[in-house]
Amino acid sequence: MASLSTQHPDAKIFLVDDDASVREALAWLLRTRRLLSESFDSADAFLAEMESWRREPDVPCCVLLDVRMPGMSGLTLFEHLLTLPWQAAMPVIFLSGHADVPTAVDAVKRGAFDFCEKPFSDNALVDRVEQALAQSAQVLAQRQAQRSVQQRVDSLTERERDVMDLVVAGLPNKLVADQLHISVRTVEVHRSRVFDKMGVKSAVELANALRTP
Repeated sequence: MASLSTQHPDAKIFLVDDDASVREALAWLLRTRRLLSESFDSADAFLAEMESWRREPDVPCCVLLDVRMPGMSGLTLFEHLLTLPWQAAMPVIFLSGHADVPTAVDAVKRGAFDFCEKPFSDNALVDRVEQALAQSAQVLAQRQAQRSVQQRVDSLTERERDVMDLVVAGLPNKLVADQLHISVRTVEVHRSRVFDKMGVKSAVELANALRTP
């Protein structure tokens, strides 16, 4: 199986830690796996960077986040991330000292991807990073699929949507025609156009497309 760095060469890891030596060591470690990273010396700096983004991430990414830092703590930043509608596309892995392990465990229960206790195993950490990036890629793909389906739905006329709703509900053409007070032939024409615009060949495919997670 190809590594995630090969499948997504533009994937990025955000390193948020006030210790310069830790940031440098992590950046070097990630480079050995051909993974790109960007470093921030505080939670405040990373938050400012995110606020400058014009849109949500469109490439797989994750955050390696120190629990305890001067200024805004990693936990406070995490609470902010949880309010973002696209947070699942940017998994968080906490870097914790021994005293912070219970706190990190609690953060995982509330949605963090994982935590790694310092000093951490290099291979184990990078393995978790790659798993977090794989999850990010999956979430981004799902969100793209949702947008694609919604764009197709938006392209339908009001009458085509009416026909689509009844077809998905399982009604045959005759009953659809009766419900909408139109001819069966007109239903067939609208049904054909709906299938064409939605890129499906059957009512089952249409229903599955509309259930895209």
